[in-house]
Amino acid sequence: MRKTHSCRFRVALAFTLTLTLGLGLASRRSFADDLPDYMKIIVGHGAPATKAQVGDENLLALDIAMFGIYDDAKAKAQKNFLAEHPAILALFSNQGGKLILYRPGKEPLQAPEVPIRYQIYKSVGHSSLAVFVLAASHLATIADLSWKGPMLGFRAASQAALDSLDAADLSAESRENQRTILTANIKFMDACLTKGTYTFADIQRYAQELKPYLKKNIAWAAATQVEHWMQVVKNWKEMLGPDWDKTYALSNSLYVTRQNNVLFSVLAQFFGKEAINTRLFLFETPSFVTTADQMLELLIRTVADRSVGQAFFGNYYLMDYELMGGDARKAVEAEDKKYGIPVFLPPLAPFHSNEWPFRIDPAQGEGPATLDQIKE
Repeated sequence: MRKTHSCRFRVALAFTLTLTLGLGLASRRSFADDLPDYMKIIVGHGAPATKAQVGDENLLALDIAMFGIYDDAKAKAQKNFLAEHPAILALFSNQGGKLILYRPGKEPLQAPEVPIRYQIYKSVGHSSLAVFVLAASHLATIADLSWKGPMLGFRAASQAALDSLDAADLSAESRENQRTILTANIKFMDACLTKGTYTFADIQRYAQELKPYLKKNIAWAAATQVEHWMQVVKNWKEMLGPDWDKTYALSNSLYVTRQNNVLFSVLAQFFGKEAINTRLFLFETPSFVTTADQMLELLIRTVADRSVGQAFFGNYYLMDYELMGGDARKAVEAEDKKYGIPVFLPPLAPFHSNEWPFRIDPAQGEGPATLDQIKE
């Protein structure tokens, strides 16, 4: 059965079940007792639905039926879109990101990974965070020694990493930085294990001792990642030529990686301000790692819904945002007046905006904005 026929079948079935159950509930008591036992789990013995409940279900069934229609339309929209527009997916990954280029009529092209040293910088840096979390999370229960087993295990893993360090493809300077971090980790754990205890002051000293070395790892990892992806996107832009002007791109983020998002910022250097929120998107996803199919679905839904906004309301970008948001503002203001509280809402902004999709106004915050600005 083709998908369209399957969709029609599902829609028809949804309506049929709703109507059948609704109309049949009132007379169910007259024959339910005569049914065999295996049917009782389906029929049940609940009270008949009211006329209002049946009416509500019939109306709500329209929304359920819409999803089947929408899925079919979305599949067509994706096929049509990718036949016309190149698309770059910049996906978060533990390896420094994954970039995939979709081109009309060609197989997807996946970019080479970020050099392995990026992962080494992150892994070694994270090892110190792991030691901190392990020790800090047991501060209230140090006496029971529940931390000792996990610390012995991580101490062994840290020693194995240190013993392997000379084989890593790193510069002399960065190799020594990794050695310093791993040695400090082991030194702290050995002290805890030898004494059978530790204090918060011990953890604080350990963290402060490692701060300058961790900052170096962060800077090297960032430079390695950015240099790699800048070259990839530059090459792709040159390869696409005139088609670049109709290319779309998107990256994903959680809240904690939204500000100064690395992959999005790299893409923005080549797409320019006018493409932000038009052909260049930063989508928030429920996890750091997501699939290409999920990202494509977000892109197609966003672009396809723009046609709905234009056709129904005369604005192409209306559906990029919460449709009820404008009227909800009025409702919030009315409720604020009712409760006697001040209105606290952001300024109204146009549906179509090329603003960065994260904080850009220094006047709206306070304190440092980079690691280097944090006072010693």
